[in-house]
Amino acid sequence: MSNISLNTPFALTILSPLDGRYADRTEPLRDWLSEAAFIRHRVIVEVHWLIALSRAGLSGIPALSTSSEQFLLQLVEKFSLHTAARIKEIECVTNHDVKAVEYWLKESLDGQPELERISGFIHFACTSEDINNTAHALMLQGARKHVIQPALSAVHQRLITLAHKYATQSMLSRTHGQPASPTTLGKEIANVASRVSYAINQISTVTVLGKMNGAVGNFNAHLSAYPNFDWEGFARDFVQMQLGLTFNPYTIQIEPHDYMAELFDAVARVNTILLDLNRDMWGYISLGYFKQKIKPEEIGSSTMPHKVNPIDFENSEGNLGLANAMLHHFSSKLPISRWQRDLSDSTVLRSIGLAFGYSLLAYDALIRGLDKLEVNSNRIDEDLNKCWEVLAEPIQTVMRRYKIENPYEQLKELTRSKKITQDRLHTFINTLEIPNEAKKQLLLMTPASYIGKAIELAQRIN
Repeated sequence: MSNISLNTPFALTILSPLDGRYADRTEPLRDWLSEAAFIRHRVIVEVHWLIALSRAGLSGIPALSTSSEQFLLQLVEKFSLHTAARIKEIECVTNHDVKAVEYWLKESLDGQPELERISGFIHFACTSEDINNTAHALMLQGARKHVIQPALSAVHQRLITLAHKYATQSMLSRTHGQPASPTTLGKEIANVASRVSYAINQISTVTVLGKMNGAVGNFNAHLSAYPNFDWEGFARDFVQMQLGLTFNPYTIQIEPHDYMAELFDAVARVNTILLDLNRDMWGYISLGYFKQKIKPEEIGSSTMPHKVNPIDFENSEGNLGLANAMLHHFSSKLPISRWQRDLSDSTVLRSIGLAFGYSLLAYDALIRGLDKLEVNSNRIDEDLNKCWEVLAEPIQTVMRRYKIENPYEQLKELTRSKKITQDRLHTFINTLEIPNEAKKQLLLMTPASYIGKAIELAQRIN
């Protein structure tokens, strides 16, 4: 597919920013989820169905020579935007998109005597949804494998790198927005990396289904023409061996789209994880824990020259929200069809590219944001050194071990709503009737050192 120039008047009138402002960043999806890609994958299914029929040994359907099969396969290999445009021209006459593909194929066989003789078996016994559902399945499978998973893997690898890099950088935690037990910056990033890893695996393991069983899923037309042929076995082999999908034997006119709902929910889930990350990073930048690398020519604010805004994280958050709004609609709408068929799914399926496009755009923006970050260790340490009260937790826990009466209540009285200093805590520790070794360990403890296994957990994430 050719790139869309952003400098043409047409590009400036496009409704979706995915094909205008952000066209260069969503380009990888066009080969999989555009209108032209949909047409191309219909051609793939029709061509392979015709070849499979010619090999089935059915009376009246002649076997094709190797050269004729190669001619058909070349129609797929040479598919271009010009091909798609020609099929759209035919659709303007037929007002039916799948029939337009069938007519184009017959048109393309002109001058090929062997293929002309078999052209009547193009789309044989198929309902449009036999072609559409398998085309959509191939498109989703390709977009997942070649675009979405690599993009998410790139995000995951950035997180792994940052988790390892900042594994030892102690940091104040905040629960309910208030100072809490310290952690390390690397451990908090490792938490997200672990979630993303699991979510990527969930996306990759969704089974992509396809059906080739006719108008209402019973092989009615197939058996009327060839009643003694194993059409179910043939369709299963075609879907699984020729198309690389998993056969669904129980359908109405449409493949029920349950696997699609599962896939869209899985993508939405990782998007939610990354949306959470965007907001946390935005917050850490606001606290001054991160600086952002500056490009001299970039402008942060039209009126405030000092500003360097966290725009990449904001952009990512906004686009993840758009993506998930669509993905959640897809997963709740697509598995629903009135009786054996209605067309309400068809128009919705045409927008899959938008949901994946906003997702891809968000992943790209997130990586841009992560790559700009520089840790401000002084600011992080400053916050830690102001919060000696976070050591109330280990002190009262040690007191519990040695059966000191009312440890929680004593620390509550000492620390709540009061300014706690190192000297004040040490004075309290020295009054405790606990073994000297335990007392020594508490006196050596600082907010920066009270991090448990955070360093180990961050370093071992992969």
